[in-house]
Amino acid sequence: MITSQSNVRFAVERRAFHAALIKNVLRLDAGVASNADKGNKTSKEIALSIATLIGLEVQGTKLAGQTAGNQFEAETATFVRQTFLKLNHLRPGHWVINKIGEAENEESSGFDHQGVNKIAKFEQYKHLIAIAEAAKQNPELAASLGSDYLIKPDIVVYRRLESDDQINLNESLVDGTVARLSSLRQSNGGAPLLHASISCKWTIRSDRSQNSRSEALNLIRNRRGKLPHVVVVTGEPLPSRLASVALGSGDIDCVYHFALPELQHTVRHLGLGDSEEALDIMVKGKRLKDISDLPLDLAV
Repeated sequence: MITSQSNVRFAVERRAFHAALIKNVLRLDAGVASNADKGNKTSKEIALSIATLIGLEVQGTKLAGQTAGNQFEAETATFVRQTFLKLNHLRPGHWVINKIGEAENEESSGFDHQGVNKIAKFEQYKHLIAIAEAAKQNPELAASLGSDYLIKPDIVVYRRLESDDQINLNESLVDGTVARLSSLRQSNGGAPLLHASISCKWTIRSDRSQNSRSEALNLIRNRRGKLPHVVVVTGEPLPSRLASVALGSGDIDCVYHFALPELQHTVRHLGLGDSEEALDIMVKGKRLKDISDLPLDLAV
C-alpha cells in the first residue's frame, strides 16, 4: 500500500479527489494513461503505474487537452473547498474558493466581472483596471506595457472583508478615528483580499513549461500590498518536467502533485535512479509536495 486507508478527513478527500479524476479526467486509452506523453516511454510507464495505484482500471477515450484541463481545475477547486474550509479554527475568516469562470460564488460576490482582468476584483490588483483603461485609450502605452499586467489564475482563494461589528466582537478595537486605511476593514471600502492563486497544469509540456513562472512573476510584480500564495497543482508524471517548474528562485511557492507518494513509489519500483534523485531533491527542498499538503500550507 502506498498510503494507508485512513479515515481522517484529508485522506478521505484525497481519495475522493482521485475518484473524481478517474471519473472525469484520467483515461486509459489503448493502455496509455491520458496524462502521459505517448511519445515518451518513461512517461507512459510512470503514468500507467500511478493510474493503477489510485484505482484506474477501465479503458476510455482520452479527453481533448482543454477539456481535461478544465475538469482538472474543477476537481482541484472542489478538493481545496472540501479541505481548506475545514481549517477555519487555524485560519479564521470568510473564505471563498473559486475556479475562474464558475458561476458558483461569483454572482454573490458583489463584483462587476465585465472588465478585461478578473484579478482586478481583488484589493492587491484593483489598480490594474486603471492601467487597462489607460492602455486601451493609448496605443503607444499599450505597446510599452504589453500584456504583463494581465493575470488569469485558474483558481483563487480570497477573503471577504470584515465588518466593524466582527472586528469589535470581543472588545472595542476600532472606530472612525483609527485603522482607516486597513484593507481588511469593510467600512474602508476596499475589495476582497486575494489569499492564493492556484495554477492547474494537468500535464507540463516543454513548449509551455514556463507559463506558470510567467504568471507567478506577474502576480509578484503587479501587486500592491500583501503577496498571495502562488502555487501550481499538476498531474505531470515525469520528474524532469516537474523540475522545470518546481526548481528555481522561488517565484512559485511550491508545486503540488496529485499523487506524490504514488509517483515516488513508482520511480523506485521501476528502478529510475535519476528520476528518484530528482524527486528527492525537490521534496527535501520543499519545492514539491502532495496535494494533501496544500490546504495546510494555505493556512499559513
